Amino acid sequence: MFFTFCAALAILAVVAICFYMILKGIPAVRQVGIKEIFLRTEWRPTAEEPKFGILYIILTSLVGTAASALIGVPAGILTAVYLAELADQRRAELVRDAVEILAGIPSVIYGLLGICLLNPLMYRLERRVFADSGTHRFTGGANLLSAVLVLTVMMLPTVIRISEVSIRAVHPGVKASSLALGASRIQTIFHCLLPAARPGLLTAVVLGTGRALGEAMAITLVSGGSVNAPFLFNSVRFLTTAVVSEMGYAQGLHRQMLFTIGLVLFGFILLVNGIAARILRKGREH
Repeated sequence: MFFTFCAALAILAVVAICFYMILKGIPAVRQVGIKEIFLRTEWRPTAEEPKFGILYIILTSLVGTAASALIGVPAGILTAVYLAELADQRRAELVRDAVEILAGIPSVIYGLLGICLLNPLMYRLERRVFADSGTHRFTGGANLLSAVLVLTVMMLPTVIRISEVSIRAVHPGVKASSLALGASRIQTIFHCLLPAARPGLLTAVVLGTGRALGEAMAITLVSGGSVNAPFLFNSVRFLTTAVVSEMGYAQGLHRQMLFTIGLVLFGFILLVNGIAARILRKGREH
């Protein structure tokens, strides 16, 4: 009964969070309108005539997360292959220690390092790319590209750890059979081990993407914070940063809209977790 009670608490917490977010997020949708919120691009909650369009904010989160996954997922999976199949024990332990440190670094530290190291480099690149442009609004390096690079580093530990476990879980007979048939080591890895570990690798991708989608503090410091179209050298605002940067002073309808943004983000996270659960279920059946 005690263990059942503890399990019920977890379910109750999820239900309570869902109920609270819906309760707080729906009133603004009813008042402002779905079209105004999700199809408009102007976000001016404190203007004389407030505008509550979050299309650019949603697109920024989707584009930024997808771009970071596009870079981080191949790097993470290849690192996992190195740890599981190619590295000797000493080197593997060294890399694993580094990955554990990456996982344990607070997100605000990533943001501070981004401000001090990454943003100046991105600003130099920005000045070179737009040296002859008379219309570009320079961001000082605080832009979508900086946010993507920070998110890439932050999702690596999740992708690496789950991918390595998945590769090691492949039955030894798969590797032995491939080598016995004359396949090289690299052919065995890419044509046998990785396909056999596909459910676990997909789970690593989904959970790593969810990690990037829900990050707030680090990208608040490096993304610039302006509501613009999600181009690499634009100062942008993510769903998470919109809530973090404005909740402290928001009131009335503005505050309700921030809960609506939180509800949208919460919906994306539930979708990501649902996909991960489905992949895991199929993996177990397989």
